[in-house]
Amino acid sequence: MKKIETGDIVRFLNTVGGGQVKGVLSKQLAIVEDEHGFDVPVLISELVVVESAGNEKIGSEDEVAPEKTQGKPEIKLEKPDEEPEETPGGEEITACLAYLPTDAKSLTRSAYECYFVNDSNYYLFINYMSHENNAWTNRFNGLVEPNTKIFLEEFDKSQLNEIEKICVQFVAFKHAKPFKFKNSHSVELRIDTVKFYKLHSFQENDYFDESAMIYYLVRNDMPERDVLLSAGEIERAMKEKNEAEKRPRIQKIKPKETNPVIEVDLHINHLLETTAGMNNADMLEYQLQKFNEAMGENLRNKNQKLVFIHGKGDGVLKNAILKELKQKYKNCYVQDASFREYGFGATMVTIK
Repeated sequence: MKKIETGDIVRFLNTVGGGQVKGVLSKQLAIVEDEHGFDVPVLISELVVVESAGNEKIGSEDEVAPEKTQGKPEIKLEKPDEEPEETPGGEEITACLAYLPTDAKSLTRSAYECYFVNDSNYYLFINYMSHENNAWTNRFNGLVEPNTKIFLEEFDKSQLNEIEKICVQFVAFKHAKPFKFKNSHSVELRIDTVKFYKLHSFQENDYFDESAMIYYLVRNDMPERDVLLSAGEIERAMKEKNEAEKRPRIQKIKPKETNPVIEVDLHINHLLETTAGMNNADMLEYQLQKFNEAMGENLRNKNQKLVFIHGKGDGVLKNAILKELKQKYKNCYVQDASFREYGFGATMVTIK
């Protein structure tokens, strides 16, 4: 396959149309002037050269006409009826992800919607991905007009683990007018999925009438967290590496300190801001989930002591914990925690 070069006449693989390559941004991305005169960022893997910059025709039109991908919708970047109105502060890009519950009155059962907000005078071509099992999964890609927000996806509680680590990449440009060059960005974020259970996590904001959880990607052209290391970060890392190499290789080994006792408060009002819409079974299930998470995080820490504070009550939570320990953690040592510190309301577990 011929290497894409500036001046090549190309056709799009997975959508209708084509145009002339105006520039190559990277090994993966090129700017193509389409038949409407718009400069469009396109993945190089999605382009086929029809005529090279030296006017050499590459095959016939029939040979390069792409077959439609089965089941994949076509993406058409059509000329808008009118150019979006620009805002005074929009020359610096601000972009964010927004998460909203579909039913704020019942967070335990609510699904969630995710939106991308483009608070700038630039068109943004975005790619929204999630990371799981050492691989990235594309969740959305497309063009976002200036000063708009678009719906990306809807998901429920069972899918929260899929979005714990996400990445948004985008390229900025303007149609049919000069503009200031903007760096492309690839920004990774870690989403705190526990916040989806807490009503106060969703707050008033500038973009929605409803309360939303906002994760900024770029503010005033500055990325919140860019994947690429800056020159300063690289220099600091090299300096730390050189200092480490100067240290003596043989050092005295200090005796290990005894692991401090870990306290886990399982009172439902400590774990959740509100229990609206939850019955007793829902609350017990959530408390056991937090118990198992704490156990799972410490199973490899031999002799680690964990105190689970469950309260005296009617003993339902305590009995449920003892049942979990008997079935899943048979090798652990279990006893009542210190009466002086916790009364009858806590159980101590020692990892063996």
